[in-house]
Amino acid sequence: MYASYADELNMLGGNIHTVEENAEALIVSCKEIGLEVNAAKTKYMAMSQDHSAGGIRNLKIDNISFERV
Repeated sequence: MYASYADELNMLGGNIHTVEENAEALIVSCKEIGLEVNAAKTKYMAMSQDHSAGGIRNLKIDNISFERV
């Protein structure tokens, strides 16, 4: 058995809903080819002109929680 790695992936979305959809598609696609997303090494960033928009929350998809930074 051997391991394959992919890193330095950036996903973009115009809003948090789009980011959630893109992250879910990534998780599903990874599973299909035998990879898994390492939640401990995966973070997401939300940027807005309104610095208080959305608050700090983790993004939870398929029992995987991504930290907001």
